[in-house]
Amino acid sequence: MAEQAVDRELWGVETRKAVDNFRVSGEPVPAPVVHWLGRIKAAAARTNAELGELDPELAQRIAAAADEVAHGRHDDQFPIDVFQTGSGTSSNMNANEVIANLAGEGVHPNDHVNRGQSSNDVFPSAVQLAALAETRAKLLPALELLAGSLGRKAQEFEDVVKAGRTHLMDAVPVTLGQEFSGYAAQVRLGGERVGATLGHVAQIPLGGTAVGTGLNTDPDFAAGVRAKLTEATGMPADPPEDPFEAQASRDALVELSGALKTVAVSLTKISSDIALMGSGPRTGFGEIALPELQKGSSIMPGKVNPVIPEVVLQVCAQVIGNDTAITIAGMQGNFELNVRIPLIARNLLDSIGLLASASTLLAEKCVDGIEANEETCTRHAESTPAIATALNPYIGYDKATEIVREAVASRRTIREVAREQGVDDETLDRALDLRAMARGGNP
Repeated sequence: MAEQAVDRELWGVETRKAVDNFRVSGEPVPAPVVHWLGRIKAAAARTNAELGELDPELAQRIAAAADEVAHGRHDDQFPIDVFQTGSGTSSNMNANEVIANLAGEGVHPNDHVNRGQSSNDVFPSAVQLAALAETRAKLLPALELLAGSLGRKAQEFEDVVKAGRTHLMDAVPVTLGQEFSGYAAQVRLGGERVGATLGHVAQIPLGGTAVGTGLNTDPDFAAGVRAKLTEATGMPADPPEDPFEAQASRDALVELSGALKTVAVSLTKISSDIALMGSGPRTGFGEIALPELQKGSSIMPGKVNPVIPEVVLQVCAQVIGNDTAITIAGMQGNFELNVRIPLIARNLLDSIGLLASASTLLAEKCVDGIEANEETCTRHAESTPAIATALNPYIGYDKATEIVREAVASRRTIREVAREQGVDDETLDRALDLRAMARGGNP
């Protein structure tokens, strides 16, 4: 790995070994995980002082140093590649060494900074709390923003009638507002699905030490640390339902990733539809106009491309790929410990950040500026042969089918062919009311 240029190396021999051993991607452990390691170490030092496990003055120095790590002041002191030992031991030792050096004389990275802890319970706890915090602070607000943007467009377009489409073929009319209302609900439900996983993510394995038994830790240590973490950050830090489940598996993070994948699936559908509706302007659907953000071609003048939907589609593909890796990593715990935690951390936090950014972009740089092409939408609604469906109660399915076939073959409207075949104007006016049809009203 390409080492970072730093004015002063605060790490020690174990970090140096890991840097030399894991020259893989050049990508360090995600910064939020490092920050939560700092928060845990600070809370641990203060709790150990209260329990009489550490000298109060020494504990205060450790906590102050760990607080600096938690606030991101020493991110350049965490150079170990994210593709490292699967328990995250190297990054935990990195944190111990940096905090010990910052704390000053007489502080030992293992005996003092790591007191009552193991990499096996601390590192996954930091990953889970980082995922929880990033989801709550970034992703859920971004999804709420996008759902609101789509909902406002649903209201704006509530009277814009257009052709519905199923199987990419003409179907009975809908309103553009109904389509956008569906998109808003997809995003809103996606946020609810993500939120529903967070209670499990908040159950951290801290206190289990090496294998879940809590060896070498005070019985009150974990509860004290959790309380301090919640008090300092507002994030829930709950005890696990079972310490052995919490340490041996990463099911809570796999569950969260699955919800993120579902959001990616929803955003793929929404972005694809928006790009298709905006296609043209002359040879595509042309039902909406997307904001013009930049030139769409280096050779074709005036071309406008659906650049934001394309960004979102790429993000969604990456999130779905991340989930596949997380799924495989989640399967690969053996007995008392899952040993693919750094990979899970990397991909999960990547997915959270990407979806948050993409949702914000889609709302602010695309959806907010979408305009309806009402003339095109109305023409499509009137042209779809599927409006003959509304004639079924009057003339029957078979007769309506004949009218559709003739209309398609002769390139005439349903109204023209139906009148020619003896359907009176009063019936046609009542049955072929497009707005009533779009709202599901029976003529």
